[in-house]
This record gives sequence, C-alpha cells and structure tokens, in this order.
Amino acid sequence: MKNIVIAAGYATRLYPLTENFPKPLLQIGSTSILGRLIADIDAIPEIDEHIIVSNHKFAHHFEEWKQSQSTRCPIHIIDDGTSTNETRLGAVQDLLLAIQDIDDDLLVVAADNILDFSLSGFVQFAKSHNTSCIMCHYEPELHKLQRTGVIRVDNQMRVLEMQEKPEVPCSNWAVPPFYVYLKHDLPLIRTCMENGCGFDAPGNLAHFLVDRTTIHAYQMLGTRFDIGSLDTYKEAQLKYGK
Repeated sequence: MKNIVIAAGYATRLYPLTENFPKPLLQIGSTSILGRLIADIDAIPEIDEHIIVSNHKFAHHFEEWKQSQSTRCPIHIIDDGTSTNETRLGAVQDLLLAIQDIDDDLLVVAADNILDFSLSGFVQFAKSHNTSCIMCHYEPELHKLQRTGVIRVDNQMRVLEMQEKPEVPCSNWAVPPFYVYLKHDLPLIRTCMENGCGFDAPGNLAHFLVDRTTIHAYQMLGTRFDIGSLDTYKEAQLKYGK
C-alpha cells in the first residue's frame, strides 16, 4: 500500500507565515505537522512507500525535510509544477499525478491535520471490508456540515450518498480528508476527470466514486485538528506542542 500525501496547496489563509514556506512543515513542538502524520503512517505494516505531492514553489523545502527523516519506508517527493495558488492543479489532479505508475492500494491523506489516533485501524477496516473506504465523524453543528463533505450510510456503514458542502445535509456524518482506495478501483480513479469529477478538493474523488463502486465509511476513533488559520496554528502549538 502506498501512502499518498496531498501537500501541494498554498495555505493563503496563513499568510504571511506560509507565503514562502509550506504549511505541512510548520513546527508543532519538536516536529512538524507532516512529521507527526508520517510517524504514525510509517508504523502501519501495509505501507511500503510515502509519496508526497508538493507544488514547485515548495518542493525544495520538502526535499530538505526528507533528508532529515529516518523512516522505515522510502519517501518520494513529487513536484506538480505549479508556483501560484491561481495555477494550482487541485487535490484530485495532484493525486492522479502521484499514481501514474502505481498498481497498488492507496492511503490518501491531507497533510495539514493533526490526529490524536492512529490511521492503522482505518487501513485494517478497509482490508476487512475489501472495499475502498472513507473516514467519517459525527458532527452536530449545521454550519460545520455545510462546509464539508457529508455522507448517508446504511446499517453496515456502506455509503449510499455523498454531498459536498450541502445547504441541507443528508445526515450528521461529516467526512475528513482521509481515504483508502483499493487497487481494484484504480481504473475508475484514473478516468475520473474525463467523466466529470471535480478536482479542487480531495473529497471530490470520493463523491465521484460513491455512485460507481462500493465504498464503506470508517468512524473516526478520536479527534482531528485542522490547521486552517493563524489562530488555529497557535492553538495547535499550545495543545500539541509539548
């Protein structure tokens, strides 16, 4: 299984902090946001490679970071060739770039989240169901559901419907940016763009696949901290920096 980390954004909401430095490499205590994530994923036995997709502006920062890492699995940095927020490819196109020559299961994660649980259970859940899977968590607040992906599931946690930033959510199950895509769904993934899949957010691909293959949802076992602003970065430093 390959670990694909989508890290090609420009984090404009954190300017000036991220104007010339990638958000995933911001320090949280003795490590970085990305370092925390990779440390957990590297310990998952199924994973045999980390592939980090960066933009051209920040690729050298990730290459320098890579040299300081001592991971079980090799780390490869892919430069998507873009240099501005206006010319960014979007998460789905960055994923397609990363998997051009891959014929394997995929763990796909966003690079700017801090988790207080391991992703190993998510990988085991996908293996036990033998389907591609998305993560979900119960979200009681309407305004938060309206800013994210939302799913409707049956009593076996099979995804029946997925909405993107719905005005009227179909449930309280919100979808964070963590996915397992099994090898048998790669043909669908590789043709998603020509069949109308959105490209900007990672959830666009899951939304596309729900109507075309069997997807199960894994309930998040802990909490995640999404660093999206200067205030939330400062909060993360206080909460996780010790």
